[in-house]
Amino acid sequence: MQKQSIWTQGFVGMSLSSFFQYMTHYALVAALPVFVMDSLNGNERQAGLAMTFFQIGAVLARPLAGKWIDSFDKKKMLLLSLGIFFLTSIMYLVVNNLYILLAVRLLHGAIFAIGTTTVATIATLVLPQQRKGEGIGYFAVFTNLAMVVGPFFSLIIISHYPFTILFAGCVALATLSFWCGNRNSLPQNSGEAVKLTTESSQGNRFIEPKALSMALMGGLVFFAYTGVLVFIPLYAKYINLIEYTSAFFAVFALVILATRPIVGKIFDQYGANMVIYPGFIMFLLGLISLSQIQGLLGFLISAAIIGIGFGALSPAFQTLAIRNLPEHRVGVATATYFLALDISVGLGSFLLSIVVAFGGYSYMYLFNAAIVGITAVFYYIFMSKRAAPAK
Repeated sequence: MQKQSIWTQGFVGMSLSSFFQYMTHYALVAALPVFVMDSLNGNERQAGLAMTFFQIGAVLARPLAGKWIDSFDKKKMLLLSLGIFFLTSIMYLVVNNLYILLAVRLLHGAIFAIGTTTVATIATLVLPQQRKGEGIGYFAVFTNLAMVVGPFFSLIIISHYPFTILFAGCVALATLSFWCGNRNSLPQNSGEAVKLTTESSQGNRFIEPKALSMALMGGLVFFAYTGVLVFIPLYAKYINLIEYTSAFFAVFALVILATRPIVGKIFDQYGANMVIYPGFIMFLLGLISLSQIQGLLGFLISAAIIGIGFGALSPAFQTLAIRNLPEHRVGVATATYFLALDISVGLGSFLLSIVVAFGGYSYMYLFNAAIVGITAVFYYIFMSKRAAPAK
């Protein structure tokens, strides 16, 4: 039997649309603290507020996003959410004080949550059932690449040009996201689920209970990853490797790209455990290695090990969160999973800064390794109970 193709026009369009949304987001994450302090005469606390308001908007909107996506025509939701994302990106061009920036960030976080949930839901629905693990893994690669390319894009621009050029570039990225997401026709069954949703989800409109366990474990994985995403530039400066920060993330992204085809096929052919347990081991070892590095080689080797581990775990938990659910609950399940990630990244940024203040960066990475180990134990207990025959 011939395998159905993953790389359909619909899936490629959703993947690229997601890439440009996340690239816009991470470009602003890297540049806005500098903008707040240099152009708005703010301080570090106010720069942090710009990040916090975005997360508040995202957390508030995620549950609503899942409900709306499953209740209304997904194609119209895609058009509307990406259109508002484009309009919100334009608003940065008129920001001239902190209060306007915070209002824009709150709106941007909300529409980012709706847009990325819509795109991810449709991408999941257009994938062949027997290749969802592999396909979601490829979809996640686009997000991982955006984490690397976005900050590189913005930091290069603001080092040579005024912030207006950066914001105009973000508008261009939002335009590309809109175009890629809406230029192709999607399968008819990816659009409609109003009747089924109304009949079946009265008690759980905004959260999918069947996705909660995987969302919580995926959230713990992302909590640990926050120590890499947020604190690597500061850690690199502390160990006198600041000029190699971009190399760290480049190695991280390249390793994910290289391993993604293998990991996705293993997931679909041999099951989740064959991906998740090795992923836990590699992620844990990578964090321990990162906590003990003495030079550039160890720094980059740690990036590679973490890339293998995190690159396996992230899409695997997302796949498990939505697997075996009816199509009219995929949107809510996707939103449930992303909501856990939003909360985890927000809490991680705050709580891990306290851990760093208490014990230093090495202690923080060892702490995160312990979090990964505990999550692995939770996963083993959960899967053992699920596999146990009913008495």
